[in-house]
This record gives sequence, C-alpha cells and structure tokens, in this order.
Amino acid sequence: MKLLQIPTAQLEERIKEELEENPALEQGEDSLNDEFDLKDEFSDSNEEDLEPDGSEDEYENIDISEYVHESDDDVGDYKLRDENYPELDDSRVMPHKVETSFNELMIQQLGLLKLDETEQKIAEQVVGSLDDDGYLRREINSIIDDLAFRQNIEADEKKVNSIISMIQQFEPAGVCARNLQECLLIQLDRKIDSGENVLMAKKVIEKYFDEFTKKHYDKIEKGLNISEEELREIIYQIVKLNPKPGEVISDSRSSENYITPDFFIANNNGTLELTLNNRNAPDLRVSEGYRDMLKEYEKGSKKDKRQKEAVLFIKQKLDTAKWFIDAIKQRQETLLNTMEAIMKYQYGFFLTGDETELKPMILKDIAEKTSLDISTVSRVANSKFVQTEFGTYKLKFFFSESLQTETGEEVSTREVKKILSDIIETENKKNPLSDERLTEILQEKGYFIARRTVAKYREQLNIPVARLRKNL
Repeated sequence: MKLLQIPTAQLEERIKEELEENPALEQGEDSLNDEFDLKDEFSDSNEEDLEPDGSEDEYENIDISEYVHESDDDVGDYKLRDENYPELDDSRVMPHKVETSFNELMIQQLGLLKLDETEQKIAEQVVGSLDDDGYLRREINSIIDDLAFRQNIEADEKKVNSIISMIQQFEPAGVCARNLQECLLIQLDRKIDSGENVLMAKKVIEKYFDEFTKKHYDKIEKGLNISEEELREIIYQIVKLNPKPGEVISDSRSSENYITPDFFIANNNGTLELTLNNRNAPDLRVSEGYRDMLKEYEKGSKKDKRQKEAVLFIKQKLDTAKWFIDAIKQRQETLLNTMEAIMKYQYGFFLTGDETELKPMILKDIAEKTSLDISTVSRVANSKFVQTEFGTYKLKFFFSESLQTETGEEVSTREVKKILSDIIETENKKNPLSDERLTEILQEKGYFIARRTVAKYREQLNIPVARLRKNL
C-alpha cells in the first residue's frame, strides 16, 4: 500500500533507498532468467546439518529449501518491464507543476531545531507520518511502535507529543494537526493579535465546532450572545484559514516542482490507448552473489553458530528482495487496472476533453470494476496523474457524485459546477448574480438543485459571494 501511494516521480528514490538497504536486491538491464535452480542444488542436502550443536532456539526453524523452492518460479522468470508498452519519447512527457516538496520543507525546518539524536529520530518519524494535506492522522501509539521495532528507539507518549508541538510551529501554519479543528486553532493562534474577531473565531472553533460545521449558526449566536452581522465577520476570519496546509507549499513553490505523469492516454483515430509510464517498471532482480553465498554455505560440512547466523541474515535479505520485487509488480498491475477502469468509465471525456461528458463516478464504482478495495482505489486516485491531449489531471478529478436533471437523467456534479462557473463568468460584474438567482438559472436549465447546494459548489470553486464579485 505504501508503494502504491508513491507517485512515479518519487518511485525511483524509493527504489534507490531499498537498493542501498538490501544488498540482495539489484537493478540491471535484464531480468533474472537463468538455468540455475537452487532447489536442485540443495536437493541432496542433509537437513540435519542445519541443526545447531547446542540448543539455540533461534536457529531451529532454518529451512533453506523452503526459500529456494520459490526462487526461480517467483523471481527468476519474472521481468517487470512490459514490452507491450513502448519506450516513451521524452517530448511527450511535459512537466507539470504539482505539490512534491512538502516533506522536503518539513525536513529542512527540522534542521533548525536543537534536538538530540533520539529527538531527531522521533521528529523525522512524525514528519514522515504527515499526509499530503499536512495532517498527522496516525495514532501516537503507532508512531511509538514504529520507533521501537524499526529503529530500536524507546519513546513515550509525552515525548512524542512534545515533538509534535514543536513541529506544529512550522510553516505553513496548521501542519501536524491531528484533525481539522486542531488545524484551524493552530492557525488562529498565530493571528491572535490581529483583533477581536480572531479571538471570537477561536472561541467558535473551540466551543462550537460541531455547530459551525453543521451551520447551526443560530446556536452559535445564542451561545456567544452575538448578532448575525458579528457572526458573519467571525466566519469570514475562519473561512480565510487553510484546511489543507500541506497544499500551501505546493502553491508557493510550484514553479520549482515538476512531475512526470503516471499514465498517458492517446487518441488513436477514435480509439483510446492507455500507457503506463515506463519509469514504473524498473528492472529489479535478486543478487546472484547472495544466492552463491547459500551454495558456499552448503559446501561446508560443519555449521557453527556464526555460520547459522549468516544463513539467517542471507535468507532474510533474499526474502525482503523477493517481497520488494513482487510489491513493485503488484503496484504496476494495480495502477494499470485502476486507470483502465477509469478510462473506460469516462471514455467520452478522454475522447473530447469536454467536462460535461464526465459521468457521475465514485470510488465504489471503480472498486467494483477492478475487484479492488475502495481504500486501494482511493490511494491511486489521490496521488496519481494522467496526461491527455487536453492536459494533465489528478485522478481524483474524475470522481464526483451525481444529480438528477428534470428528465430524471443522472449527471456528474462536476458538470453542474462547470455550468455554474460559466454562468458566473459571463455575469454582469456591476450587478453579479446572487445564489438565489444562480439556483433559478440552473433549475431553468433542468438541474434540480437547492440554493445551499449552489452556495457549496460556488465555495468549492473558490468563487466569492455576489457582493464580493461586484466590479471584479
């Protein structure tokens, strides 16, 4: 799942890390496909030779034949590069600005803190646990377990929370929050000297967060003993905050950040052709040298404790290498299956580039067509890009709910947003359209939609209310 989330632009770095950590994993021009069969080499071996002289329990379950039996079948004949996908001309890989520097900037800010070695490791673990939006959604106990098992570092909840508090002071404001409420409060704390409205906004988020998210504004007015106008000014302070602080860095540094799309879709005389970026198909293999080590071990007549420890180490590295190669292969297959299902579902759009051709599509639709879990489809949709002749899109762009038209036809909410955007774009800026009037126009066009839904879509399009659009 972690490999699946990694965009193509970052996959090479992840593979490089694995190659550095595991000497049993190699990258070469050709896949491993030789005649050597470890099972045959050890078929006549005496398993009693593997038993320890003493009673060291950790060596009792060594079984090399169990490993080598799978060596050629699962790894040797496997080649990750699919010859059905031709090498792509770099001219087709147009760079597009995207958010790829968030983690990098967090690490840079870590360097400004005065931390001892243990604190630095804890901080790096916390930063590495932040998602693309800048949130820390992992449980503290999970972070503590990772530190203990992966880095042999003992840390308690108090220590981790102390580090989290430090990271919450980083830029952009709101990073490392555990939830939206905490994210907004962190940002408001930075602005607490900006006036009474900011202080009141903090009270709203602290004491009336549920009411605020459910838009029960009357309860907030009553609880704080304020007028509707006062609440409007307070809400104005809140809506200026960023619910996804991790994306701020993408915008501020976008000119420095580029990625290569994960997929390419070409229109070949009316037939769509899907291609997976060949950088997703590295040529990986298990080290021949490590396999030779197992042969050398078998040649010895007596196995002392040190030799048995060496065998355990070699087997662990070989297993890890096999696992990583298989995980890369699964990643490749999952990406192709998911994108192919999306392409078929939104065939009309990929042929024309017309957003009104987008069909209502949710994660469950693609999960059912690919027989994948919804969570797996979500991981692909949230981190991958596809290049078309009309531009490059994040996959989550193609997912939207549905509405019914006057005739009962289901249409994508994205189609409605496009029409709403077009209406506002052509309005008279001296007399902009209110949400009520926008609702009427959409209903006249056959779209059953409530005023509050129009307001929600307008906000999602980052379009201000009518009075703020006047004379823009």
